[in-house]
Amino acid sequence: MARRSFHHESEETRRNDLIAATLDAIAESGLKGATVREIAERAGVTPGLIRHYFTSKELMFQAAYRSVVTTMFETADEAAAAAGSDAVGRLRVFVLSNFKPPIVNPRNLSLWAIFISQIPVDPALAAIHREGYLSFRDRLGGHIEAALAENGRNLAPGELRYLAIAINGLMDGLWLEGSIAADMFGEGELAHIALSSVERLLGITLAEK
Repeated sequence: MARRSFHHESEETRRNDLIAATLDAIAESGLKGATVREIAERAGVTPGLIRHYFTSKELMFQAAYRSVVTTMFETADEAAAAAGSDAVGRLRVFVLSNFKPPIVNPRNLSLWAIFISQIPVDPALAAIHREGYLSFRDRLGGHIEAALAENGRNLAPGELRYLAIAINGLMDGLWLEGSIAADMFGEGELAHIALSSVERLLGITLAEK
């Protein structure tokens, strides 16, 4: 069990270290098996110090799930923002980033499966999931709208929402397949399928020129 250094760090860094230790414990032991004592040992702190940052185990798990959602949903958007002023290029990078680390890895799949199983019975986790989904869909919609506008196409009312839902669902499905059985697909195959499918849905070319 890896122990983290917890000395001479800022409050935010210490909190993030505790969240990372919580995710490590959950990935290995599940939500029921991840105890405050185990998390404290992984973080190299006392259980009492954890309560300084999280007044309950439930709040700690909520922060951990929000961290997973943020990593998975914001990574692609940050990559797209760094891709330059070309709207089509930003959309291409946004799509492709969903099929690369850190979004694609076995640990993310394990954590996603553990948390998603609790969504129907845990209103707090369900609210975090909804918030993350809508944020990702809105950002995807923004990239879609900009790429189409760059190609001289204006969307009818409701069309952007339709396309964002469809493309989000497409990427989710391919991400899940690739995460569960990566050995069944060639290198870059799922990313290529995603990109070509998005091209067909939008009627534009996303390949690099």
